[in-house]
Amino acid sequence: MNEPTITQTVLFPDLADRPLLASFEQPHASSDGGAILLKAADRQLGLLAALTATVPDARAAARVTHGVGDLIAQRVFAIACGHPDGNDADRLADDPIHKLLLGRDPIAGGRLASQPTISRFEHTAAPRRLLAMSHALADTVIARHRRRRRGVRRITIDLDVTEDQTHGAQQLTFFNGFYDHWCYLPLVATLTFDDEARQYLVAAILRPGNAAGTAGAVSLLQRLLPKLRRAFSGARLRVRLDGGFATPAVFAFLEAAGVEYVVAMAGNAVLARHAEPSLAPLRAVVATTQETATTYAEGVYQAGTWAAPRRTIIKAEVVWHHGRAPRDNPRFVITNLRQTPQWIYTHVYCPRGDSENRLKELKLALAFGRTSCTRFWANQLRITLTAAAFILFQELQLRADRTALRGAQVPRLRQALITIGVQVVRSVRRIVLHLPRSHPDAVPWARLARALGAVSA
Repeated sequence: MNEPTITQTVLFPDLADRPLLASFEQPHASSDGGAILLKAADRQLGLLAALTATVPDARAAARVTHGVGDLIAQRVFAIACGHPDGNDADRLADDPIHKLLLGRDPIAGGRLASQPTISRFEHTAAPRRLLAMSHALADTVIARHRRRRRGVRRITIDLDVTEDQTHGAQQLTFFNGFYDHWCYLPLVATLTFDDEARQYLVAAILRPGNAAGTAGAVSLLQRLLPKLRRAFSGARLRVRLDGGFATPAVFAFLEAAGVEYVVAMAGNAVLARHAEPSLAPLRAVVATTQETATTYAEGVYQAGTWAAPRRTIIKAEVVWHHGRAPRDNPRFVITNLRQTPQWIYTHVYCPRGDSENRLKELKLALAFGRTSCTRFWANQLRITLTAAAFILFQELQLRADRTALRGAQVPRLRQALITIGVQVVRSVRRIVLHLPRSHPDAVPWARLARALGAVSA
């Protein structure tokens, strides 16, 4: 739908040293001129084609204007460019860059799908198709890293639960007392290869707001472990979890699966007694030095519901803050690793804290929590497409490691590489994107373009 007619030109008579005129008159222009990098990244990954292959189109072909592949690509690229709402589809329907991303002529190509079409597509999501899409997403990520990394020794799988606050009548949203609001509780899985700092998203599952902490964890690991073993036959697999996953069923599965594990354990009276011999001397040290003191120990712990005892790593710490009384701060990790307690806690368990940054990128930069559809499965589709958009950005992050954008997260990458004003000019022989010469990140943009298959013109 076209926007209503408005005044396209405004005058600021005294804002500068002479009258300043602003006019919305540039034809065939877009504010997402750099987004062709996302299309180039997908060409390397084959992600959108893999997702599309899982969703057969039962509509009458003669009546279809927007194929399933176009609808998936339109949503993923829009989310990646910072347009996560279904209503954004109407505003972008004639955008030349977004047409180009879908393989259409940027000038004469037909309009993109409207918001009602997008919404109808989202509400056709069914559990079996969504499971197939989840498999396709994981397979694509694993295949990408198999090509990238040879001789992987260890792969660490992190599972993290986050909350997605809801407002409205979404199916299976419930009030959660811990978060004190109505919500969903998505489960996100990431992979880390050897000692790399970066974690790579491999799966995202939407769960009801009243889901138990471990809900879906075992089934997700059952899905991922065989894929990883086939792709990286010589690698050790390690699972790293927070305290919400420390249940007999999870431990039994991890041990039966033959993987390494480090799982945080909430404190209790028995564990407190285990930590006391280490905490007692620290209190005396803190009283003298007025500085936080830490040491590491280990023990054997068996909860009443466990069939056997397990090795427990103890981080014994007494925290001192100026003006406050010293405070005991013990932490516990259950593991089957054999290294020293300090090494396990500091070098194996603590790095999982960086997974919080992946959740922040998903939620703050890609609107991972935009699950406002009334149907639960439609919201799972949104979660999957948002995960796909993040995977495209992670491909850009890999390519950016040799540029000034090394280590940049999604908001910075979008600002530097995607949200660039452009005029699109099409001739008989070629399409030209006229990007601003003054763009501050033109050099890394061009380097990424060449890394993704472009050549110097």
